[in-house]
Order: sequence, then structure tokens, then C-alpha cells
Amino acid sequence: MLHGYNPPQRFLPYLSWREIVELPDRANTVIVLPTGATEQHGPHLPCAVDTVIAAGVVGHALAALPASVPAYAMAPITYGKSEEHLNFPGTMTLSGETLLATMNEIGESVYRAGFRKLLIVNGHGGQPQVMEMAARELRLRHGDFIVVPSFTWRVPHVAGQYLSEREKKLAMHAGHAETALMLALAPDTVHMAHAVTNYPPEFPSRLLSPDGRPACAWSARDFGPSGIIGDPLPATAEQGQAILESLAQSWAQAITELHELHWAPRAEATWGRGQFSGHVEGRAPG
Repeated sequence: MLHGYNPPQRFLPYLSWREIVELPDRANTVIVLPTGATEQHGPHLPCAVDTVIAAGVVGHALAALPASVPAYAMAPITYGKSEEHLNFPGTMTLSGETLLATMNEIGESVYRAGFRKLLIVNGHGGQPQVMEMAARELRLRHGDFIVVPSFTWRVPHVAGQYLSEREKKLAMHAGHAETALMLALAPDTVHMAHAVTNYPPEFPSRLLSPDGRPACAWSARDFGPSGIIGDPLPATAEQGQAILESLAQSWAQAITELHELHWAPRAEATWGRGQFSGHVEGRAPG
């Protein structure tokens, strides 16, 4: 069913418009939007990794919430800005402009429905800047809209206890942590017999890159034909389950804190259409 990993009673598209209108506290109800991508993740993982991880973590977090915390997931965004993987079949990408417009228009729809707290849980490392730009634009339009753009892995989790020092330092794509989490979330899509180890060379300038990660723009094919940037071989489903549970608990706490959060509303006076206006409400695009 469409709700995927989410508890059905916490899946926003399953509500009717009347049920949404009758929600007791829409302004403090947290709407969670998982965003991912459809892009190659090596020969051992499906192209849906970023979407599966974002949606799976959000769903497990919502399942861990107490009933007293009002929060609903939206259907995940399954296509992202993935040009760095275009040389591999299966990668589907939007331009940055298209993704930004999509995020803004979804955000406007959330606001129009009466909600004032939107959490974006992004699973694709190639597009956090777009999420941040959309959040800023929505905030500038609507001074009472709290939009939090974040990354699936930003909250506390236990993945680090399983990773080698080299993996922590250089892995970026389809490595140990992502593979373990996919073994927990969607094991039928993982083919460990095809997994290989592949690390990028350390970046030669310590001033530009103190940790040795590439400081310049890169494409996945720069690091070899597999599409992997890391070492997925040590990953296990048991590790993935522990990582999933730690991420879910952290995100459940973050959602709770966002529900309870009070953020300073923007002053009434604002700039609008090139001139100062004493009272300009946030306006829709166009």
C-alpha cells in the first residue's frame, strides 16, 4: 500500500479533507516529508536506496511516537537531483530548478492546508542545498511557517561503531552503513554477491580537504566503474536493524521537539514587491 513503512493512521494522504480540517491543532502538527532519489547505488543495491532509507526511517520514527504527539508523513519524493550518477543506467534526475520548484509548491500546499510545521528528511547527499533554499524561500513568504530541512543521518545513531576508520573517512556512496540499513529495510533488493570495495583517492591538498575527501566537484564515474564509494562487504542485517532503531528513536525525539517548539514569528513589517510595506502577509509564488 501507499503508506509503505508508515503507520497508516499517521499517513497524511489517507486523511480526507474534512478530517484534516477537523484536526485539533494543525499549527503544531508536524508534517514530515521524506525526500530521496532514484540513482545507482552500485551493483549490489537498488536505485531506490535514498528514498527507501528516508521513508523507512521516517516510518519507524512515527511508529515510535506516543499518540499524544500529532505528526503525519507525506508520500516520499522519489526523484532528486542526481546528475553525479548520470553515467549509470537507472539514474533518474531532476534539475536543481525543477526540484526547488517542486519543494516550494509542496510546501505551499502544506501551508495552505493549515499546517505550520514542516520537517524535510532528506536521504540524498547531492541535494541538501536545494532543501535549504526551499526552506528559506518558504520562510520568507510565510513568517509563521517553520520549515526544517535536515538529513536522514544528521541525528544521533550507532552506525559509527560498526565502521572502519577508513570507511568513516572516505566512504560516500553505497558503502557499509547504507548497505546495512538496506539489509534491514529491504533485504530482497540487496545482492551482496555483487558488492565490491572501492574508495576514492585521498584529496592531495590538506588545506582544501583536511580529511582527504574530494574538495572539488565529482562524478561517481571519477572513482571507477562500480558506482560504489566505500566498502559494503562487512554490512549485516543485524547492524542495519540496530542503526535503524537508533535513527528512528532520534527522529521520534526530534519530531516531538518540533511539535513542542515555539519559534519567533516574523515581524509584521516586511519587504514586498520591491518596496517596503507595513503589513504584507506571505504570498504564494508568481
